[in-house]
Amino acid sequence: MRRRRLSADSGEASEINLTPMLDVVFIMLIFFIVTTSFIKESGVEINRPESSDATPRPSAQVMVALTPEGSVWVDGDVVDIHRIGDVVGELVSEEGGVVIQADRDSTTGLLVDVMDRLREAGVEDVAVAARRGGS
Repeated sequence: MRRRRLSADSGEASEINLTPMLDVVFIMLIFFIVTTSFIKESGVEINRPESSDATPRPSAQVMVALTPEGSVWVDGDVVDIHRIGDVVGELVSEEGGVVIQADRDSTTGLLVDVMDRLREAGVEDVAVAARRGGS
């Protein structure tokens, strides 16, 4: 008889309180959401040119892609060249910058035109992406 009471009592005492663990998980989730920087991807695969002087840009917030066919991609959508300044200007914040991923086979004129339109829209931090490599 005594043995049954001990086993019944130990069954109730062996419950684990999950509330503190859930609190820690939610606090970690909030921390990661707040500290994450969101980058708008261009939405198309680009064959970037190589450069021996390429350096990483941690402040990039918006990616603009230029394809060999002459189309401009922002955030997975094709954007008209005449509207690129307005579209990217809405996406980029004061601290963020824009990285242009020009395909190796795209024209330099298109790259310069996009850069000019971004500067006219008030985007000051503009960079051109390249792969690290070279001689």
